[in-house]
Amino acid sequence: MPGNGTVTRSTLRQQIADALRDEVLAGRLRPGRAFTVKEIADQYGVSATPVREALVDLSAQGILEADQHRGFRVPEYSVTDYRNMIEARSLVTDGMFQVLTAGHPAFRTPPEDPRTAADLATVRRRGEEAQRAATAGDLTVLIGYDLRFWRELSALFGNPYLGDFLHRLRVRSWVCVVQHLLRLPDLRGRLWSGHTELVDALARREADTARAIVAASNADSLALLEHLTNG
Repeated sequence: MPGNGTVTRSTLRQQIADALRDEVLAGRLRPGRAFTVKEIADQYGVSATPVREALVDLSAQGILEADQHRGFRVPEYSVTDYRNMIEARSLVTDGMFQVLTAGHPAFRTPPEDPRTAADLATVRRRGEEAQRAATAGDLTVLIGYDLRFWRELSALFGNPYLGDFLHRLRVRSWVCVVQHLLRLPDLRGRLWSGHTELVDALARREADTARAIVAASNADSLALLEHLTNG
């Protein structure tokens, strides 16, 4: 059928993008590492077209950077970049927490609706997985669960554009911070594990508490990043 080639290429494009994103988030593709479309195509044994499309997608998300002379490379984010990412995230989450606890026409169900409690319980279970990974110091597992946790939490707002924007910010934040965290020999006790505490505060409709939890986490991670960079 005429459409099969397009579907196959689209699927391959996503598979390559997912694989490369995981490599960057795991720190196996180091900052500054440059590569060409041909190099990646040869590595995966595929044609150049889906690889080029995947790399362009990742570049648009801030996971990679387009290099005019060498193809693409893993970005080297600074502490200032991370500070700006935190500020942008906070502007989004502060408003989201207010909505989730006080109600708003944009919110798909009001706080008193039983579905809201059920949805928060689902997000909490995801947070428990993230918390276990953080406690164990398993950075790769934590990143996966943390991204899903925030994706599901932001979905409660009912605005897919906001959820997508926050997800992209968090992915870029992880790309930035993982480059520095991998310098630590043991990550146990160094990674944020307040996911369930945050959900519980939202379930109690305590927006200020939720904001304080996230603000404290942001301050700790920024201080750690500054220490690792200056050290």
